[in-house]
Amino acid sequence: MISETQESVQLLNTAIIKSKEKKIDNNFEDRLADACHSPEMEALSVAITFLSEKQKISRDQAAISLIERMRELDSIWNDYVMMEGISNLKDLLTKSNKPTQ
Repeated sequence: MISETQESVQLLNTAIIKSKEKKIDNNFEDRLADACHSPEMEALSVAITFLSEKQKISRDQAAISLIERMRELDSIWNDYVMMEGISNLKDLLTKSNKPTQ
């Protein structure tokens, strides 16, 4: 028989997996066109030019550098959020495993 804590852990694991599911929009051409003509892309173009001039590198190198930095930041925050979640789960499990007085 599964204990209540084990069942809760299984439920949480299932919830984590389900929350990561995304509906994929198959209309890639429209999505790409919208993204490419956005104000954010204009801002990135300015940033690429700025970085290229400041670092004295090609625009290609500047674009790659910006993307790599954004991916690094995204990865760091993903790791941080995951560790926070793991820490919270550990705390919950520790509290639920303590005998009641």
